[in-house]
Amino acid sequence: MKKLLFVIVFLTSTVAYSQSFYRFRFEEPWSFSASAGPTQYFGELYSFWKYNEGIQPDWNVNIAGHYTFGTNLRARLDFSYIKMSGSDPPSDPRAYRTPRNLNFRAQNWEATAMVEYYWFPVKVPNIHRPLWNPYIFAGLGMSTNNPETQLDGEWIDLRPLQLENNPYERYIITFPMGLGLKYKINVYMDLFLEGNYRFTLTDYMDDISAYNISEFYLDLVDDYVSGDNPNRLRLAVRNPNFLDDNGLPDVDKILRNGGRIRRGSGLTHRYDGYMTVNLGVEIYLAPDIWDNFFFRNRVNEKAFRFW
Repeated sequence: MKKLLFVIVFLTSTVAYSQSFYRFRFEEPWSFSASAGPTQYFGELYSFWKYNEGIQPDWNVNIAGHYTFGTNLRARLDFSYIKMSGSDPPSDPRAYRTPRNLNFRAQNWEATAMVEYYWFPVKVPNIHRPLWNPYIFAGLGMSTNNPETQLDGEWIDLRPLQLENNPYERYIITFPMGLGLKYKINVYMDLFLEGNYRFTLTDYMDDISAYNISEFYLDLVDDYVSGDNPNRLRLAVRNPNFLDDNGLPDVDKILRNGGRIRRGSGLTHRYDGYMTVNLGVEIYLAPDIWDNFFFRNRVNEKAFRFW
């Protein structure tokens, strides 16, 4: 009788112990992440690679869904809110951009699809995930594109004004790529840090592309003098050397100068871009995560709880 009782107790405890780890024997391909961090824009109003520009960060927030489909591969769908800006006044004097007195800001929404490649295998049971796992990623995305600047204390949308007589789209294609590092906090959760640079196919994220206004200054002046759209000239020419005492464009100076007023970098082969550096948390969507992680199963807690 004692032997039978011992066998029953042993089997019961073994089953209880086994079930406590049973949920970790399976791969959990789906996960969800949220992150935030600084944003740095690169373009006509910021030339970090060429001059000593310092850093002019804004911020962004991101949510993403992940799916494991290969030994070292995961698919990822991102949604981001990204703020970026640029301004001439703090630029390196060697760039000779300060006299332009131009600036912009943008608040964009972005959606991207990417593939991640991990150094260590990711198609493993959750409990076997490595403590540290570096990865690289690349993909394709789409972002809104609506730069703004201030005039008389109000923020003005620049895209509809076509200051350079060159229309550009409200939505742009982006090519995100970068690298990251994940740290396993527990069976259900990772902490990660990643840098993501977006290449684009537009030079108008900051509304600036042409080197000067010589090709379209007569149209700007005509809109200003006729009163049809005076803001076009006021926003295109903000150099104090071409403004009158009231801070308005000096039309005579602009005409005598022939529109040779500096606006962009003059490079026709360089597109705008931006980079984000995010810190975030990723949660693996195990079937019992709500029961055993957020809302512990009180009925079977004594039998199956191990932490």
